Formats: sequence, structure tokens, C-alpha cells
Amino acid sequence: MHPNPMFRADDEALLARLLDEVGFGTVFAQTADGPRVAHTPLAMGPDGGIRFHLAKRNLLTPELDEAQALIVIDGPQGYVSPRWYANRDTVPTWNYVALELEGRVSVLDEAGLEEMLHGMIARHEGKLAGDGWSAAETSERVWAAQLKGIVGFEMTVTASRSTVKLSQKSSTEERQWIAAGLVSAGNPALASWMREAVA
Repeated sequence: MHPNPMFRADDEALLARLLDEVGFGTVFAQTADGPRVAHTPLAMGPDGGIRFHLAKRNLLTPELDEAQALIVIDGPQGYVSPRWYANRDTVPTWNYVALELEGRVSVLDEAGLEEMLHGMIARHEGKLAGDGWSAAETSERVWAAQLKGIVGFEMTVTASRSTVKLSQKSSTEERQWIAAGLVSAGNPALASWMREAVA
């Protein structure tokens, strides 16, 4: 989390947006063998917890039940060049959006795991053009075999810390120039967040 309070956001609104736009995060936890990390799709649970699944063979999987963990969801990010400022007598910086979630993790039962998977499939398939795919197209044999290879988890979030660093220290005009520069550099996602923040 960036120390400047200027770069804070409404964590609940930011979480909802990042889950919708990104839907993927990084889980960190301390283990007897040192810190470990896993990368996984994320979903909101029915009671506001953060659900995810890992392969049974992932080194973090056996360590997570009832463990304290940290989940980081990264939004758009990118380099900001001094060439996009009125006064080039400055230094480069990096704009980014990130949310840290801390809490205790528990294992989902099979019904919870199934509910999470079907919800994720429906959400992500719904964003794609054309005829959607449904889990009903997978045979029971294949589905059951895949299900046996993963473990579902849910984090009860006890703390959250946001960073939405979008050149807030710059003037409105300069922020528009930076957004245009980001588009020209091939980063329209970060430019879009900046333009929304300026409006």
C-alpha cells in the first residue's frame, strides 16, 4: 500500500470493480518452509468473503486452512513519462491500482466449491461474444476428475488497503495529457481509470 492517503479509495467499491474487471489475484501466506504465493481466479462469496481455488499439489494448499493470509488484486498499471508533463524537469513515476485483503482462510466444502466454480464460469463466459460454454457440456467423469484435483477456499476479510495512484498530484490538464500518453503507449486501461478520476 502506498503511504500517501491521497491514493486511497472506497475499498468495497474498488473490490467489486477489480473482481469484475480482473477477477484474478495473488494469495500470500507464511508456512513452516517460508513465505509462499499462489495465483488464482477470485470470486465474491455469498457472505462477502473472497473465494478461490488451488491445485491440491500447490505447495500453499495444505498450509491455508485456518491460516492468516494476504490476497493482492492488481488493476491496471504503467510507466508515466516526464515527457507528458508541461514541465519536464521532473522524474518518471508509475501509476497503478491495487487492493490488499487480509484475513483468515477456511476450506470450502464440495458444495461451496461447486457453487464457486459454476458462478465463475457463468460470469466469465457471459463477458465473451458468441455462444457461451456451460459446465453441462463436460462429462461427469471429466468434471469429477478435475474437481478431485483442486481445493476451494474462502477468506474472511478482516482488513483491506487500497492504492489508486493516478497522478493525483498533477493538474487536471496534465492528467489528461498523461492519459493521452498512456493511450499512445498502448495502455488504454490505465488511461481509462485516469480519465474517470479526472471527470
